[in-house]
Amino acid sequence: QVHLVESGGGSVQAGGSLRLACTASGDISNLNCMAWFRQVPGKGLEWLITISTGVAIYYAGSVKGRFTISRDNAKNTVYLQMNSLKPEDTAVYYCARRAVVGGTAYFDYWGQGTQVTVSS
Repeated sequence: QVHLVESGGGSVQAGGSLRLACTASGDISNLNCMAWFRQVPGKGLEWLITISTGVAIYYAGSVKGRFTISRDNAKNTVYLQMNSLKPEDTAVYYCARRAVVGGTAYFDYWGQGTQVTVSS
């Protein structure tokens, strides 16, 4: 079992910045690939960004150039730095761990989410 806890959400004005953290506990033997998602009420889950072993990073077009992901392996924590925030970035943000089983990749553990609200 892996337990993920997000923190750092809050309210900010447009153009501002926030840094979210996702701290893992439990079976932390495989945190090689971690990702951030977000969800606006009434809409589907949107993948944002992934970090994998070797610092390979993948971005969704909506956040490229504004959001960055990093990790501190000693703290079992992954960060999402969000700059130049826009009102449309308002959502609940989730981190998740990606696992590969039998050649199939999927996100098996999720945090509870943290609310980010950007006002204009």
